[in-house]
Amino acid sequence: LTIDIDALDPSLIPQTGTPEPGGLNWYDVTNFIRMLMQHKRVVGLDLVELSPQEGHHAADFIAAKLIYKCIGYIASA
Repeated sequence: LTIDIDALDPSLIPQTGTPEPGGLNWYDVTNFIRMLMQHKRVVGLDLVELSPQEGHHAADFIAAKLIYKCIGYIASA
């Protein structure tokens, strides 16, 4: 499973190479991933297109939280 940060709305994660206005929100993404992991066997996971900027750490924490959520979904599947 590859999660491309570009798909998320820039109000959530603006630190990306290609911001997508009107992109997916947090709950759309986490609900989709949770349902996917309940019905399919996920054998790999990566998160791409995060473009960290010095002094702006919110996007880093949100990306890490998304990975932690995915690990939790895998563990409970």
